[in-house]
Amino acid sequence: MDYSISLHNSTTSSFPPFLPSAVKSQGTHQSFTFTHRRSLPSSPVSVRTYRTRDQVRSGVVACAGASHCEFGSLNSPLEPRSASGKYLSGVLQNQRPLFLLAVSDELKQLADERKGALCRVFRTHDSDLACLYRRIAQVKAHDCDLAIEDIIYMLIIYKFSEIRVPLVPKLSKCIYNGRLEIWPSKDWELESIHCFEVLEMVREHISTVIGLRADSSVTDNWATTEIRHIDLGRVYAASILYGYFLKSASLRHRLEQFLGLPLTDKDNNLGQMPSFQFPEIKARLKNLVGCVGNKQFDSVGQESRRQESNVDTFRHYVMRFDPETLKMCAKLRTKEAAHLIEKHSCALFGNEKTGKLETDGLILTSFSSLKRLVLEAVAFGSFLWDIEEYVNNVYNLKDS
Repeated sequence: MDYSISLHNSTTSSFPPFLPSAVKSQGTHQSFTFTHRRSLPSSPVSVRTYRTRDQVRSGVVACAGASHCEFGSLNSPLEPRSASGKYLSGVLQNQRPLFLLAVSDELKQLADERKGALCRVFRTHDSDLACLYRRIAQVKAHDCDLAIEDIIYMLIIYKFSEIRVPLVPKLSKCIYNGRLEIWPSKDWELESIHCFEVLEMVREHISTVIGLRADSSVTDNWATTEIRHIDLGRVYAASILYGYFLKSASLRHRLEQFLGLPLTDKDNNLGQMPSFQFPEIKARLKNLVGCVGNKQFDSVGQESRRQESNVDTFRHYVMRFDPETLKMCAKLRTKEAAHLIEKHSCALFGNEKTGKLETDGLILTSFSSLKRLVLEAVAFGSFLWDIEEYVNNVYNLKDS
């Protein structure tokens, strides 16, 4: 039996309204040639096993011609545009043991190049060449921005590859006769990255946005539904933000537990959950067994009241967040992260060149495939938080 998801009041804006202003902002980006000269990273591995940049790049071009829905890191939705991104893509495919070493080298080189360009501007600010060096610094900054976003994206792909889950390719390549199916689902692998308490909240999020309960049967999972292209893009992008939020909040929770910080009365804000729960979408979703409404969520409320005396549970901890703490944990910390979410969403659901999501058309798919997309998005956000922290320790990212 088919079930239909109908969202009549959706807007036709290019990007989801809940994305930060940095994500919504659009502009025309010029294309600059990035002169990329890199020394091989020092490593006990023989240099003879480390392919040259030209060899790596030719390998990428040879493998990038797939035009069908083929899962694999070279067929990820967003293709690297910078020399650093293309280089690391080749290393990941052909010399995986050297990937993290190559990333470290790229980050240090980019940081040094950006610092050197700025130093030349300061040294020549009174000379006749000041205008030239300022322009060179601007071009270098633009090149570095492209490179650093590609590096973060390649690190995310690497994290997915560690759990043996390739990113879903561009949906336009995976939809046949208006139907989308993603197989294998990889649910277990995508759930394995979360601790038990976080996983409970992820499953609740899935129940809210697509109406699929954690204990659904196989028949329920493979029941079909229709969803608008733009609405699926919104759910995916917001699920990235939700995964990012859960990672931030869970680390804060662990830190406070380690420090033994008590929850004070002013933090008591039970019942307030992050805005990622999509109440307006949940009201329109039709659960395949008709139980996504009051019965299911009343049971969630009863469970939260039973946990009220247990301040150590993560779900209870999040529900006690005051508005400022909630905003702090949910906010993207850097502009690079915001831009990457925007670009990845556009590459997956829309037209990467125009920077707009597809707004027309219905997609026929199964609840299992919707769950796969949501789980991937949550994992993407969780990985993004970790990688953003790692990169920022070497290359200072821009505050959002």
